[in-house]
Amino acid sequence: MASHLARAALRPSPASSSSSTSAAAAAAALLSSTSPLPTPRFLQLHAHLLRTGVLPTTTSSASASAFLSLAAASLPSRHALAALLHHLTPETLPTTFRLNAILRSSLRRDERDALRLLRRARALGRRGNAFTLSIVLNHCRAILHTRQLHANVLVEGHSPDALLATSLVRSYEACGDGDAARRVFDEMPVKDSVAWNVLITCYVKNRRTKDALKLFGEMRDGENGVEPDDVTCILLLQACTSLGALDFGEQVWEYAVDHGYGDELKVRNSLITMYTKCGCMEKAYQVFTGTPNKSVVTWSAMISGLAANGFGKDAICAFEEMGRSGIAPDEQTFTGVLSACSHSGLVDEGFKFFDAMRHEYQLMPNVHHYGCMVDLMGRAGLLDRAYELVVKDMRVTPDATIWRTLLGACRIHGHTDLGERVINHLIELKAQQAGDYVLLLNTYAAVEDWEKVAEVRKLMKEKGIQTTPGCTTVELNGEIHEFIAADDSHPRQAEIYEKLDEINKHLRIAGYVPNVSSELHDLDSEGKECALAYHSEKLAIAFALLVTPQHRPIRLAKNLRVCVDCHNFTKVFSGVYNRLVIVRDRTRFHHFKGFQCSCNDYW
Repeated sequence: MASHLARAALRPSPASSSSSTSAAAAAAALLSSTSPLPTPRFLQLHAHLLRTGVLPTTTSSASASAFLSLAAASLPSRHALAALLHHLTPETLPTTFRLNAILRSSLRRDERDALRLLRRARALGRRGNAFTLSIVLNHCRAILHTRQLHANVLVEGHSPDALLATSLVRSYEACGDGDAARRVFDEMPVKDSVAWNVLITCYVKNRRTKDALKLFGEMRDGENGVEPDDVTCILLLQACTSLGALDFGEQVWEYAVDHGYGDELKVRNSLITMYTKCGCMEKAYQVFTGTPNKSVVTWSAMISGLAANGFGKDAICAFEEMGRSGIAPDEQTFTGVLSACSHSGLVDEGFKFFDAMRHEYQLMPNVHHYGCMVDLMGRAGLLDRAYELVVKDMRVTPDATIWRTLLGACRIHGHTDLGERVINHLIELKAQQAGDYVLLLNTYAAVEDWEKVAEVRKLMKEKGIQTTPGCTTVELNGEIHEFIAADDSHPRQAEIYEKLDEINKHLRIAGYVPNVSSELHDLDSEGKECALAYHSEKLAIAFALLVTPQHRPIRLAKNLRVCVDCHNFTKVFSGVYNRLVIVRDRTRFHHFKGFQCSCNDYW
C-alpha cells in the first residue's frame, strides 16, 4: 500500500491544478501511512515533497510532523538522523505523541540517534513526558545513557511514576547493572507483578539466579504482597534450570498448579526444560505426555533434553513421532536431534538428519547445527573431516564455539597439531578464553608433553589470562550449597573433609587411581594427587552423601567441564556406594551408575 501511494505521488503529471492537487493528496496519504518505505523510494519522495512545497522546512505543518515519523521508520540510522535533525525546527516541532512515535522508530536502529533526537527536541522546547523517557529507557543498552536518563527522571520529578521506574529497572538490567536495578526497584512506592518480573529477569540474565529465587518469597511476603503470575513462574523455572534447583522448581510448579497456571503451555514447556536440565527424565516425560496441545517448542524441549542426557535413540524416536503428529520441526528441533546423534555416537543418523534439514525441510543450517556436526565427527575421530567442514564447507562464518568444539575433540584424541591450529583460529577471532588454553593444556597433558604444557602456561601468564575457578552446586531443601576446590567456607567443613577422606580410601581399594594429568600445575606426583583430592565435585559428593538418603540420586551442577580425574572418581563412587549421580557440566549431562557413565567417557 505504501509503495503504491509513493508511485502515485511521484508519477509525472501535467502542470494543472487538479494534477497538483492529486499528487499532493497522494503524498499526504502516504505521509499518514504507518508503513515504512524502501530507502530509495523514500529519498525520491523526500526530494519530491521539497520540490513541490508539500513539505516546507520552515513552516508549521502536519506534513512535516508526519514526514519525521516516516523518515525514522524508512531510513538507515545515519540517514534518518540527518533528515530528522534537518527538519526539526521550532516551527516544525512534532507533538509529544508524534515525538514518541518517531523515537520508537529511531530506537529500532540505534539508541544513540534516538538520544540525539530527544536532546534536540528538548533544546527546542519539546520536553516530552514520562512516557517519552520510558520509551527510550526500554531500548537503552549503554550504561552511560541509562544513567543520563535516570538523572532526567530525578530532576524532572518523575520518580513516583511506576511505568517509568519499571523501565529504569529494565534498562539497568539490559546494561548488566543488577545492583542499580535493585536500588531503583526498592525506591518504587508501588510494585506490581510486572516490576517484580523485570527484576527477576535482571537477576536471571546476570547469573544471579540465587537472588532471583529469593524474590519468590519476598514478592509474596512483603507489606503489599503481590501474587506471582504465569510469567513469574516461567522466569523462576528458568532460574531453577540454571542452578539445577529441582526441589525449588517443584515448589514453583506446585504454586503454578494451585493458582491456575498449570495448563499454560509456556509454563509446562519451562517445566519440561527444568526437569531435563536437572537430569530428571521420568518426570519430564510425564509432563510431556500430559500436555495435550504440544507445540514445536514442547517437542523441541523434550528432544533436546533426551539428547543432553545421552538418550540419543529416544530423541530420534521423539523426532519421528513429532512428524507423525503433524508438527513440522524448526531450527531448534534440528539442533536437538543433531545433538542427540552427536552425544550418542550415531554418525550415519547425524548425516541423514543434516541432509534432511537442508533438502527435505528447506532449513538453512546455522552455526549451532554445524557445531553439532563438528562434534559428531570429532567424537567419531574424524577430526580432519571436521576441520575440512569448518574451513571449506560451512555456509556461515565459524564462530568461537565451533573452534572450541573441535579443540575439545583434539583433547580427547590427543591431536596436538590440530589443536595448535585451532587455537590460532581463536586468536585470529580475538575470542580465546582461559578455557581454550586449558583445553590445549589438557591435550598436551594427555600425551604427557609437559614441555608444551609449560609453554602454554607461560603464554597464559604473559597474556594475563586467568582461569575461571571451578564451582559445583548441590541443592538441599530448596537451598543451594556451593563448593570450590579446597573449600573451607562451608559450615560443615570438618564433616565433609572427613567423609571425603573415607570415600577416597574405599575407592582406592576398589581400584581408583588419581589421574595426575588432570592437575596442570607444576607439582610433583604426590602434590598433584593432593590437589586433585579436594576438587569441588568431590567435596560436593561428600556433602551430598552426608545429607541425602540412599534412594535419592545425587545431583550436581558444575560451571566447567568435568575433569578426567573427577569423572573417573565419580564412576567408581557410583559403583562402590551404589548411588546414581547426575552431573550437569558445561557441555552435557553425566549419569553415573554402576561404575559407568552415560557419556561413554566422551565429553
